[in-house]
Amino acid sequence: MKVIMKYLKPFAGTILISLLILFGQAIGELSLPNLMSDIVNTGIQNGGVEQEAPEALPSEGFALMTLFMAEEDKETFQNSYQLIEGGSAEADAYSAEFPESQESDFYVLNETDAEQLTSLESIFSKASYSFVTFMKEMSAQQGNAASVDAESGFEDVDMNQLYALLPQLQQLPQQAFTASMDVAAAAEPMLYSQIGILFTKLFYEDLGADMDALQNQYIMTKGVQMLAIAVAVSVASVAVAYFSSWIAAKVSGRMRRDVFAKVESFSNTEFDNFSTASLITRTTNDVQQIQQLITIGIRMLCYAPILATGGLIMAIDKSVSLAWTIAVAVIALVGIMMTILSIAMPKFKVLQSLTDRLNLVSRENLSGMMVIRAFGNEPFEENRFNDANEDYTFTNRFVQRLMSLLMPAMMLVMNGVSLLIIWFGSQQVADSSLQIGDMMAYIQYVMQIIMAFLMISMMFIFLPRASVSATRIGEVLDTDLSITDPIDAQPNLKNEGLITFKDVSYHYPKASENVLSHISFTARPGETTAIIGSTGSGKSTLINLIPRFYDVTDGAIEIDGIDIRKMTQADLRRNIGYVPQKGMLFSGDIASNVLYGKDDASMEDIMKAIEVAQAKNFVSEMEEGIETAIAQGGGNVSGGQKQRLAIARALVKKAPIYIFDDSFSALDFKTDAALRSALHAYTDNATVLIVAQRISTIMDAEQIIVLDKGKIVGIGTHDALMKNCETYQEIAKSQLSEEELA
Repeated sequence: MKVIMKYLKPFAGTILISLLILFGQAIGELSLPNLMSDIVNTGIQNGGVEQEAPEALPSEGFALMTLFMAEEDKETFQNSYQLIEGGSAEADAYSAEFPESQESDFYVLNETDAEQLTSLESIFSKASYSFVTFMKEMSAQQGNAASVDAESGFEDVDMNQLYALLPQLQQLPQQAFTASMDVAAAAEPMLYSQIGILFTKLFYEDLGADMDALQNQYIMTKGVQMLAIAVAVSVASVAVAYFSSWIAAKVSGRMRRDVFAKVESFSNTEFDNFSTASLITRTTNDVQQIQQLITIGIRMLCYAPILATGGLIMAIDKSVSLAWTIAVAVIALVGIMMTILSIAMPKFKVLQSLTDRLNLVSRENLSGMMVIRAFGNEPFEENRFNDANEDYTFTNRFVQRLMSLLMPAMMLVMNGVSLLIIWFGSQQVADSSLQIGDMMAYIQYVMQIIMAFLMISMMFIFLPRASVSATRIGEVLDTDLSITDPIDAQPNLKNEGLITFKDVSYHYPKASENVLSHISFTARPGETTAIIGSTGSGKSTLINLIPRFYDVTDGAIEIDGIDIRKMTQADLRRNIGYVPQKGMLFSGDIASNVLYGKDDASMEDIMKAIEVAQAKNFVSEMEEGIETAIAQGGGNVSGGQKQRLAIARALVKKAPIYIFDDSFSALDFKTDAALRSALHAYTDNATVLIVAQRISTIMDAEQIIVLDKGKIVGIGTHDALMKNCETYQEIAKSQLSEEELA
């Protein structure tokens, strides 16, 4: 995962903005259950009355409530209210909200801070509960029904009847109310709070307040708030989705670029450690896995902990006694996730390897289709592909089925926990220790916590595969290059093309024996140096050492007196026109393929190179000439045409060194002869190295090097080698007649 963090570092600012938006989104979503709880508790149950201490109450009600307060509480309560005379100028200010305030005296609440208001609410609610308790006890003693009963409801209470009791109650000593006040003090806060709210509603109604309008206004206000928050949450979600997608696209683009650039810097030694199919998978499929992780991860992996933590805090705030249900849910969720992921994680690693194998088989089948058909091996290849496909399908199906268990398991836990909350929460509602709205909000918060775990579980579907992909990409990016540029590189100022091999030996990294041993020779400008030998003698390996596709194990190769390991690779290869053993063309047209050797070449240079490469005839016969399209890999031209265009690509470079690695094998003898004749004049001042299998191609070379088992067994001209090199004689006599050799 270090690879992912490295590429995310430049986007730290955008990620921080996304996190802030997510934090705001989480706050919005966490506030919705609270608002819903307020609508149920305050808007529906309390009729829109938000505080227990009334904003205004009749003078008779004020006197009635103070009878059931302790002296200290009574003093606090009386100091917090101001008496307003009915019909006075001061009373006019309250006439709209409390129409009956003009008829009689009433008290209004002074400005108070939050702490004072909380104290007043407790005092008023306890006094209300104490009054109800006292009236029930008095009615029981007298053998008649209580005029006020919390269990039967307050809707039909006649406040005038209560006020009529006031003179009688004022005659009683304070000790008469002590027992009911003690009951109120020992009661559940929620119970006396509800009684306080109900008495506040009675006093408001007595003052003529429109309770229906008050309730509707409260519910509408909270509803508008919920709507505004829902819209804001939606906007935040869209914004985070945009940022996460943008970051993921940028990261994946840079990652693909860096992997491709790294692969381009590989020598043949590194390519031996990675298959082509694997490198393609790492550049495409593996990067795609990381892109999906980032896209979803910023939205879910960062958001889920915020939502879960906030939901936990809010849920416990609603009910501490039900917190054990969260613990049950979390333990069940973590257990399910860990069990499934412990089984799935190894399979994800296997899955990427199987993807490599499937790509490898597919690539080999497509590349070798003609060979497969020629040998009639279609059934064999179909079975080979089916084996790879079935292994991939079986593993992928197993993983998908396993991960598909997460969602139903999570839903089972979610529904089970909901039942637990409703079962035990309803008992607390019955005991007046929990309000219905709070229980509903608690359920919502627990659902949010579980949804956070659902998000995390979704992340765990992507995280293991992305982790494996990141490791595979890291393997490419962290590969130590065996061929690197020196820190104090020496530029080649001569550019003459003099090549000197000084006791060069080479063996492949994992091989125990040398492929080339003690190779020493000099290739001079203006001369052609040919290399010939039997199959496996090391011809191509020797040629590949010059552009540093491999580095020598022992000895040194110098160009113009400078060790090529002391030159930059770009400087070295800029002086070499290279034609590989297999002519490789790129999709585009003929002109673009020739220009690949030198992108600023003139049209005259292009046509000259095509002419020297003996490609002019077939190019001119094409309808669009040099603008004729070339299919991928040069699939729409013959092998000989492909080889000649590859030669033209090297020639247009006008380099001091030309390397032809068995580049004439697909040409007929006539074209071969014409090409060599034109090439001799075109490369008059350049050093030319030719690897060939045919004696006729190299007979005119100024210097011929004969290799056998990685060693030079002969060096000289054709005539000299025919006299003193047995290996060369065997090759020559196997290809040409005595007359041709004479």
